[in-house]
Order: sequence, then C-alpha cells, then structure tokens
Amino acid sequence: MEGQRNRPRGRGLRVALLLTAVFLVVEFVGGILTGSLALQADAGHMLSDVASLGMALLAFRFARRPATPAKTFGFYRAEILAAFMNGIVLVAVSGGIVYEALRRIASVPQVQSLPMLLIACMGLAVNAVSAWVLFREQGQSLNERGAFLHVVADALGSVGAIIAGILMLTLQWYLADPIISRVIALLIAAGSWRLLRETTHILMEGAPPRIDLAEVRSAMAEARGVEKVHDLHIWTLTSGFEALSAHVLLKPDCSTRDRKAVLTALQEILHARYNIDHTTIQIEEEPRVHQPGSTHP
Repeated sequence: MEGQRNRPRGRGLRVALLLTAVFLVVEFVGGILTGSLALQADAGHMLSDVASLGMALLAFRFARRPATPAKTFGFYRAEILAAFMNGIVLVAVSGGIVYEALRRIASVPQVQSLPMLLIACMGLAVNAVSAWVLFREQGQSLNERGAFLHVVADALGSVGAIIAGILMLTLQWYLADPIISRVIALLIAAGSWRLLRETTHILMEGAPPRIDLAEVRSAMAEARGVEKVHDLHIWTLTSGFEALSAHVLLKPDCSTRDRKAVLTALQEILHARYNIDHTTIQIEEEPRVHQPGSTHP
C-alpha cells in the first residue's frame, strides 16, 4: 500500500493542464466572436479546469512531503481537500451557466453556427485526449477522479455545443444554444455531487464505505485470546489509505506474555481481510478477582 501511495503520479495531470490551457484561449475567443453561450460556458469551465488541474498537481506535491511534529499524519489530506474544492468549483460553474442560459432564453441572440461547430469539434478532441490520459492514471485517488470529472464535464460541454451548432446551422433554431447549455450545466452538477459527498465523508472521518464496522469488530473478536473489542474507529486519510484504532480486552485466562501473539493475529486479520495496515490497538486485561482466603494481595 505504501508503494501505491508513493508511486509517481501527475504526468497525466500535466498533459491535461497543458492541453486545456492552450485550448481555453481558442474557445474563449471563438465564443465571443461567434456569440455562442455554449462555447463561452465551456471556456469558463475550462478556466476552472486549469485552476483545478493545477490545484490537483499541487496537492500531489504536498502529499509526498514527510510528516512533521505539527502534521503527524503528513499531508495526505491535501489530495482530499483538492478534490473537495474541485467539487465546489464544478457546482459553482454549473450554477453560473444555468443563470446565463435562463437570461438568454428571454432574449435569444443569433450565433455564427459554423465557426462555433468547428471550434466545438476541436474542443471535443482536446477533451477526449485529456480524459483518456487522466483515466489511465486516476486509480483510487479522489483527487485524480476530481480532475477527470472536470475534463469529462468539458467533453460534455463540447458535445452539447456541437449538437447546438448542428441545430442552429440546419434549422436556425438559436434557442438550442441556451437550452443545451442548461442541460450540460445540470449534468456537471450531478457528476460533482458524488465527489462532494465522498470527500465530505472523508473529511468528517467517516468509516470507509467498503468496510463494515460491525464485521470488522466481529472478525477481531474471533482472534484467539480476545474477549471484546470496543472504541473501534476506522477512517480514511486519503484515497486507498485507511487507518484503524481500537481497544481490545483480553480473556481472563490470557497471560501477559500472550499480548504480542494476540496483537500479531489482529494485525494479520486486518491486513488480509480489509487491507488495513495502519493500526493503533490498545490491549487491555480484565481485572483479576481474588477468591476469599487467597494469600495473594
């Protein structure tokens, strides 16, 4: 697991950042020249992508920094914070697009459909390459998934702009531009909701969804010499890195010298069944009750 957390990452993010930054300028200028809200909305989303991809890269750099006396767990949570911020930005961008689309529905402007269509096709190609590069690297990281969702949302924006361009070019139905922009915004908001929900759960130190707390407690209690497991906590530091703490009460017939064997057995159970390696287990013994007449103090 340590190797997975420390593997070289960020190459896909760098490629996606470069492509997105270059095409952002093209799409923004094209949106103004053609009068297309769909292109301007997609360019605005690309601007948020540039910031978000840069933030994701910065988070990876922070996550690799060693722990300090003030940050005893290191900077793993930087990735989760970046993913959380990406989710917020996605929701804000979609809200802005919906607002502008509603404003334009009341007064529909004409759009230069053919240039808009060509630029949208170029944008889709750029987003497809970026999405493919990020998809190969995203793994279990919510930070990488957040960046991937941004690019996918951009691809949806390009697809919507293409559809709107075709409708306006063939039918002169200029209302298609704000209507499709609104649909794209709702799709972006829906896609970002899951990311926000997952990152908030981690920041609140909730139990990982893949792990059943009751099942873990039962599995630990089955270990030889264990009487009871209490104060069990499992949380996620960053994607794919869970931690556990618990108090384990030993059976009365379990001697002090058996503690190490019990601890080893518990660690093996947690690793083999749940892939949890970062554990803090407090071993406790039942107070011994002395029989009347005993010569022991």
